[in-house]
Amino acid sequence: MSGKRKLGVGLIGTGFMGKAHALGFTTAARVFDLPFELDLVSVADVSEESAEGARQRLGFRKATADWRDLLTDTDIDIIDITTPNLLHKEMALAAIAHGKHVYCEKPLAPTVADCAEMVAAADKAGIVTQVGFNYLKNPLIFLAKDIIESGEIGEIRSMRGIHAEDFMADANVPWGWRLDPRSGGGALADIGSHIIGSMRHLVGPIRSVLAETIIQIAQRPVSRGAAETRTVEVDDITRAFVRFENGATGSFEASWIATGRKMQHDFEIYGSKGSIVFTQERLNEIKVYYAGDDIRSRGFRTIWAGPEHPPYGAFCVAPGHQIGFNDLKAIEVHEFLDAIARGGKPSTDFREGYEVQKVLSATYQSARTNEWVDIG
Repeated sequence: MSGKRKLGVGLIGTGFMGKAHALGFTTAARVFDLPFELDLVSVADVSEESAEGARQRLGFRKATADWRDLLTDTDIDIIDITTPNLLHKEMALAAIAHGKHVYCEKPLAPTVADCAEMVAAADKAGIVTQVGFNYLKNPLIFLAKDIIESGEIGEIRSMRGIHAEDFMADANVPWGWRLDPRSGGGALADIGSHIIGSMRHLVGPIRSVLAETIIQIAQRPVSRGAAETRTVEVDDITRAFVRFENGATGSFEASWIATGRKMQHDFEIYGSKGSIVFTQERLNEIKVYYAGDDIRSRGFRTIWAGPEHPPYGAFCVAPGHQIGFNDLKAIEVHEFLDAIARGGKPSTDFREGYEVQKVLSATYQSARTNEWVDIG
């Protein structure tokens, strides 16, 4: 027996992100000295069959086709939401009302008002929240933030960011929940929220945006192989110029039809004394340039992730051997559980989800009006 208090987890949704979250909890329990003993209590999905299959695969004790069963289960302390965006608010508010801590995927909710309501409910209940901005949990992103905050590359002047994938590049991909305008948007909301999160995390709050949105594939089949089509109303591509509150400027792009790109979460940050370049497709390396280096050998240097970049060492004692996507989820889980233990707030709680949503909303407004729009 560990002597630690048990903390029960209830997972809603068992798709790509549901599995990633379950593995995050399992891995975190193996590589970190967690403040709790984790108990994977129950998993909920759309049918008894799918829920039971997930229970067996992911190591939960119970399964249900009704997510509300998790709310009244006294063994559950955390509700983990990995469902389509449109469902986040109802589930999160219900979990909060039952005194559960909440871990929710991004974007937090379809609208700024929805997010504000979720933040207010969580604050009033005194529960801990976490939003799934796991790309920020990379040890090398921690390093980049340290380099910036220490002043090593001087005053930050600009940042360019992009999040591009190609899972919607085929025009035959059918209409689905990601294309439902009630979910809050298209590529920008679904994956662009990640690059906005990175920009806020590394450079700071965004003051205003000037944007365009593009619907490149105007019709989608109503189902796979169907001749009947449905009109697409959300963005395939969004591009925006940004002004940060600290005076820096920049731009970002979000695209889910970037043929050939599987995970291009990339950024370049330029300071008065140096710069930083990163690509998520090579997440175990980062490039740094220092203007003060000897001119004969000046250039970008590649830094490989290793134990000297915490918490990489919790996963592997050898530098260059690399960690992966699910390990970032484990780091995210560790931060969440630590916040619960100390009664604090993770860096990416519901309020940060709300702040990102404000940028998303302003970006869509700018695209409609073709004008600079202030955040909030």
